[in-house]
Amino acid sequence: MTANEVASPAAPRKTPAPYQSPWMNDELRMFRKTVSRFIREEFAPHEARWREQHRPDAEAWTKAGETGILLTDVPEEYGGGGGTFAHETVVYEELARAGIHFGCGVHSIAAHYILSYGTEEQKHRWLPKMAKGQLVGSIAMTEPVAGSDLQGIKTTARRDGNSLVINGSKTFITNGWHTSLICLAVKTDTAQSAKKGISLVMVETKDLPGYRVGRILEKVGTHGQDTCELFFDDVRVPADNLLGLEEGRGFYQMMEQLPYERMGVGVGAVAVMEQAVAVTTQHVKERRAFGKSLLEFQNARFKLAECKTIAHVSRVFLDDCIERLIQGELDTTTAAMSKFWLTEQQCHVVDECVQLHGGYGYMMEYPIARMWADSRVQRIYAGTNEIMKELIARSL
Repeated sequence: MTANEVASPAAPRKTPAPYQSPWMNDELRMFRKTVSRFIREEFAPHEARWREQHRPDAEAWTKAGETGILLTDVPEEYGGGGGTFAHETVVYEELARAGIHFGCGVHSIAAHYILSYGTEEQKHRWLPKMAKGQLVGSIAMTEPVAGSDLQGIKTTARRDGNSLVINGSKTFITNGWHTSLICLAVKTDTAQSAKKGISLVMVETKDLPGYRVGRILEKVGTHGQDTCELFFDDVRVPADNLLGLEEGRGFYQMMEQLPYERMGVGVGAVAVMEQAVAVTTQHVKERRAFGKSLLEFQNARFKLAECKTIAHVSRVFLDDCIERLIQGELDTTTAAMSKFWLTEQQCHVVDECVQLHGGYGYMMEYPIARMWADSRVQRIYAGTNEIMKELIARSL
């Protein structure tokens, strides 16, 4: 360089703009602040106690209803929030990031069965109370002898005049302890094929003779969520509690609604992945070994780079699925792909993050350990991932 030459200043390094979900807007950002504040002030202080007692407090439901975080995508004419699945996504994400297991997702799924197949009278009877948290919804499909194979259910509902008489049992029922409105899968015609003999019946449980809640099941994770056995011994409900215009449509109704449920599982999977990467990044920056932070070791940097990439790719795929669901274009195969792939990646990412925490990652007082225990069920419920592969394979 000569004396007359002036060195050009180095171009400023640009920080890439953070990724924004295409479905996000200003109204949803304000809603997220409301949801986050509510969870931080009303749920988080009680989370440890909920885990010890294996269920949230009953009043948590009415508080959630008063705040407007229940049935956010149900039309306002039925008491809901009048939003879209994007609003539900915000609620699920904030709960997942806070590490709180509150069954509003199952509650919403039960509401959507009513919304899709109920009469106007049924919608006006149940949905406003569900939106306020006065009725707690659950879905009772799984039985001791019937899990992913819903055609194998044995619980029956026999017509007797203007009543249906229900006998049988259900297991692994989320919200089982608090539930006051059950979307119940039953056999209404044992002579028909497995697919054609199943119906869905809504059961209001308050002071219901013959209905009994069994023990709260001891699970590997999600300890703050009530998961129970339910028993029905000659339980009588009005015959007009049937969902749909005729008996025998239940199996097809379940197949139509399961993609909605599986999307909720996918939302939780991605939110947990992102949170796991965030807390682990903070840990490896602060934790020191051999005179330097863990982040200065290539293994830690590379593992977190892999995890962050997986989480980002998962987010982009999930966002595409969310947009398609909102537009009514999400097909069964893609919903199965999202549930299968996102939950597999969730378990992988969280496990890698546990390893980077070392011994602390195995201590339940650390959020990453609870994420690890809680994540495993994601590959099982809403249809096992093996069943998801079968569904995907049918499109080949």
